[in-house]
Amino acid sequence: MAFLIFVLIILTIILIYFVLVSLIFKKEIKATFERDPAATNFLEVLLTYSGLSAIIFYRIAHKLFGIGIPFFPRFISQFAKWLTGIEIHPGATIGEGLFIDHGMGVVIGETSVIGNNVTLFQGVTLGGTGKEPGKRHPPLGNKKVVGAGAKILGNVNIGDNVQIGANAVVIKDVPPNSTVVGIPGRVVRKEGKRIPGISLDHTSLPDPIAQRLDRLQDEIDHIEGEIKDYREKKHKSS
Repeated sequence: MAFLIFVLIILTIILIYFVLVSLIFKKEIKATFERDPAATNFLEVLLTYSGLSAIIFYRIAHKLFGIGIPFFPRFISQFAKWLTGIEIHPGATIGEGLFIDHGMGVVIGETSVIGNNVTLFQGVTLGGTGKEPGKRHPPLGNKKVVGAGAKILGNVNIGDNVQIGANAVVIKDVPPNSTVVGIPGRVVRKEGKRIPGISLDHTSLPDPIAQRLDRLQDEIDHIEGEIKDYREKKHKSS
């Protein structure tokens, strides 16, 4: 009888936990289903998605950090790092709807500021560039997609509706509605138009080096055409 009561208490606690998580983190859970085609089961997302677990631990640590409790916020963040492979400093400021896909190796520094509806892939670093005091990590606006392995370093401003390609290294400000690729990161616009919504298709990101090579080839073809016309005219006149 006592064992049955104990089991019922445990099941009740688990049920309350699931209800609280589903209510408090409903936007993060919704973002997971919207942005990950592999997410098909509510229970699976709650129990097995490391990105969601890291955000839950971060919210707890951030609350404790905000009221000045020592040691425990960092302990929670380091435990979450050990459990999920994602390190989020409790001092970071993170908006709603964050989705961390896979997540292994993601690092979010102490003074980072992340807006709403941001997507981070594995290996992303929001880091500093040295030991300077004060604001030393990047602020990210709303509706960001940061590709796998990308590094955003220092107090650089990243505007809204920005896509950052895989393995890009961003060390300068990025204007809104733009795309960044390469090392160091280069700003590239898609036909000068706003990049709509949240797109996870990194294969469609423009390559600035390839674009420059194409322009150079067009110029060479144009020059060769003019030389050919000149030679034909000279041959006819002689």
